[in-house]
Amino acid sequence: MTRVSAQNTAQDSVYVYAHYTKKEVYIPMRDGVKLYTAIYMPKDTSISYPILMTRTPYSIAPYGEQSFRIPIGPSMEFAKEKFIFVYQDVRGKYKSEGDFVANRPYTVKGSPAQTNESTDTYDSIDWLVRQLKSNGKVGIWGISSPGMYASMSLIDSHPALAAVSPQAPVTDWFLGDDRHHNGAFMLMGSFSFLSSFGKKRDSIGIRGPAGFSGYGTDNAYSFFLKAGALKNLNTRFLKGESILWNDMMINADYNDYWQDRAYLSHIREVKPQVLVVGGWFDQEDLYGPLKTYAALRKIAPDRVKLVMGPWYHGSWTKGTGRNLDSLDFGQNTAVYYRKEVELPFFVNHLKAKGRDTLAAATIFVTGENKWSTHETWPTVSTKVQPLFFTTEMKLSFQQAAKAPSSYVSYYSDPNKPVPYTREKTVLRGYKYMYEDQYFAGQRPDVLVFETDVLTEDLKLMGNIQANLFVSSSGTDADFVVKLIDVYPHAKGDKLSDCQCLIRAEVMRAKYRKSFSHPEPMKPNRIHEIRFDMQDAAHVFKKGHKIMVQVQSSWFPLVDRNPQQFMNIYEASDADFKKQEQRIYCQGKYASFILLPIVNSHEN
Repeated sequence: MTRVSAQNTAQDSVYVYAHYTKKEVYIPMRDGVKLYTAIYMPKDTSISYPILMTRTPYSIAPYGEQSFRIPIGPSMEFAKEKFIFVYQDVRGKYKSEGDFVANRPYTVKGSPAQTNESTDTYDSIDWLVRQLKSNGKVGIWGISSPGMYASMSLIDSHPALAAVSPQAPVTDWFLGDDRHHNGAFMLMGSFSFLSSFGKKRDSIGIRGPAGFSGYGTDNAYSFFLKAGALKNLNTRFLKGESILWNDMMINADYNDYWQDRAYLSHIREVKPQVLVVGGWFDQEDLYGPLKTYAALRKIAPDRVKLVMGPWYHGSWTKGTGRNLDSLDFGQNTAVYYRKEVELPFFVNHLKAKGRDTLAAATIFVTGENKWSTHETWPTVSTKVQPLFFTTEMKLSFQQAAKAPSSYVSYYSDPNKPVPYTREKTVLRGYKYMYEDQYFAGQRPDVLVFETDVLTEDLKLMGNIQANLFVSSSGTDADFVVKLIDVYPHAKGDKLSDCQCLIRAEVMRAKYRKSFSHPEPMKPNRIHEIRFDMQDAAHVFKKGHKIMVQVQSSWFPLVDRNPQQFMNIYEASDADFKKQEQRIYCQGKYASFILLPIVNSHEN
């Protein structure tokens, strides 16, 4: 912590202690279980305040009525504006009673005492508005899993709930977000996280179970490669103690376990105002905010708004948001969001102060480095256009003419996988989301396609899709597609010759037709594989080039595919086979990515 930030924290602490009191209570749920809740009340009781609540599985520490969180609320701006701040340990975590279920499914039928995260939220709000002196309005916010709980408050929402902000909400653990992407297991982050979060607690208390720390190296690539097949991790390191890891290992496909936890389909009415927030460089939950906004907007377009900024997971809550290493966005994006977007949203809808002037979609466009406002997202002014691969390793908006060969190929060896980063680290981190991809492009098992130098700016505003025609000598494979902005050489520029990652996604080929019913690939037969690469808002500047890299491993971010059709969670070390992967580039089998391009005159 820098000297300036330490001084700011000290000043914030003095302010909070001077203006708030704290009490801790148990709030009873309809089935008798009590949830531990901390309430920070303004000392000035001359007026009534709204309640701003967050529910979390990650602890509401510090515990004790004389120990305060600093800051309270989403930011210090909220503390100074004054709300009643409420923090709650969700059912089964830390000091709350009951049993914890991760991403607890929403139960539609059952007895009147049947509980879920929606009912727990409803019961908590009901108690708060009856017991506290407030203005009768409640807001809920949260990031990541707390963002999921915020989203679930919209199911059968309490009448007092007036404003909700799901931020980077966990939304679907198989199709996107933290645990899987398009069916491929996100190994590195899941192993670290589930080694602690997935354990059953020993008792109600202020400490959670310890996570794994015995890597014995600073290099996750070597650790996971040496560990071998996925099942070895449980045998050697987790010892069967992570309930969540065990659950994931026995639910290999998109079955009821996953589908029951995908709660968006249960939100059929949206009564509160909603602000969905996400970051373009979110290493955990880029999928969540985009899919949440899309789903909610279909239900209540006049009540749902989206903000996407140049941030990694949760980074909009702290710092300036001016830089990510060598990327300079030219303005303090996080400060702008906290003061000009988030605070006015809650003040307007909970205190009836000011006017709601926030656009339906407030989007930061990277490359151009400007905020852009729209009536919807994706914007209606985009034209979806294919960018084709050629056997000459070029990218072209014109489909390739007939060439001597119709494909390019590489050999993918899961025992020598492509690393996801050049960093030596055991922490997944977030820098890989924008990292220079030169290190990967030098490998023979990574195909590199690029355009000529752009003669004018090219602006993307919307969803990116990969559309590959492939064959494999095996019966399964992963395909990773990376969209990259290649900067020109400029002496003294930190981004000179940088192959900066804009968007990347993985697809497990056996799920190409159905995530619930996997099918093997037929060896050496052409298969079409389409997948969602998520959205982007980016300008490739004149003088830059567009690059696409294609590979079949992304390790250890993603688990290794044995490249044989099988249950990978049951695979043995001997099952991982080297295979030839072909990418077809011509005629009806021309591979491409679909780009949402804004016409140049509208840039």
